[in-house]
Parts: sequence; structure tokens; C-alpha cells
Amino acid sequence: MISVEKLLAAKPKGALWQVTPEHMVIDALELMAEKNIGAVVVMDGPRLAGIFSERDYARKGIIQGRKAKSTPVTEVMTANVFTVSIEMDIEDCMKMFSNKRIRHLPVMDKDQVVGLISIGDVVTAMLQEQGTHIQFLEQYITGG
Repeated sequence: MISVEKLLAAKPKGALWQVTPEHMVIDALELMAEKNIGAVVVMDGPRLAGIFSERDYARKGIIQGRKAKSTPVTEVMTANVFTVSIEMDIEDCMKMFSNKRIRHLPVMDKDQVVGLISIGDVVTAMLQEQGTHIQFLEQYITGG
């Protein structure tokens, strides 16, 4: 099975996009649009303060009448964040995504945030792994 560490290694270096709790929501949304991502980690110095996603803005921003230009991220972010460690395997991550009904998981190495994975990252990795297994079995069966 593929580990979270291996999954992160396959992602582009420096792909951990972040904002601070004091940033305005518009700043986070612009960053997310520029990088074509659905969430950013919210860092208070070296400490993980939360995560901010498109879903957070839709549910806690737009619907509640908050304006992106004048609302700090801290007012709409998810503060109680589920995280995974680099040692976990992606099957466990998929269970977390499903059970907790979330789409993004910050990755921790001890007390440090080292990455962010999405449900899409995990699905893609699982499909690639299954494809490799199928190819191996086909070659085994045909003697190739």
C-alpha cells in the first residue's frame, strides 16, 4: 500500500499553500484560484490553526452574508482539523475522508505541517496502484 509520505513525494515541491488567520478571505480565494486548489492550510506561525476551503466560504461566508474582502479567514476556517501522519497509508486516509465527510487532510510529521492531500490525490494514487496490479496479473496470466 502507498504511504502518505510517498504520495507527498509525488506532488510538486513547495506545494503547501498557506495563509494566516489574519488574511482576508479574498486573499485565500485568490491564492486558491491562482494555484487551482480547493483548500489552504491556515498557519499561525509554525502552528496549524485550521484549514480554509471553498466549502468553508460557501457555508460560513456567502450564505451568512459575509464579504470576502472584509472577513478574516479565522471567522470562516475550520479550526478543528483532522490530520494524518506521513506514516499512514492512503487506505486509512480514504476511510477518514469518507467517515469524516471531508476533502482535505493536512499531513503532519511530528508537530510540523509538511503537506496537504486531497481526496483526489488519494483516489488517483489508488487507481494507479490498481492499474499496476491489473497489468501485473494480465502479464502473469498470459505468460508475458
